[in-house]
Amino acid sequence: MLRKIGRLFVIKTRWEAYLIIYALALGAMTRGVHYTLEYPGFGGYLLWAATAGAVFLGGAKILDAITYEQEKRAAEAAETSVHE
Repeated sequence: MLRKIGRLFVIKTRWEAYLIIYALALGAMTRGVHYTLEYPGFGGYLLWAATAGAVFLGGAKILDAITYEQEKRAAEAAETSVHE
């Protein structure tokens, strides 16, 4: 039962990854706007840019991990089919 629930929190496809990255970006940009209001001037814009940069880095890492996992599954499937 816990395994079935746990599968809901695993990103399996690039489409799911894009949805997660979009949600992260939406939240980060909202936070960035609050930073520009709280800290007017260069400091606020610098914090806003940092929130955007964090999403870029996190999104790239998520997409790389999805690609790696898909290649790993394909290699395991090919190895299993050779041994049968």
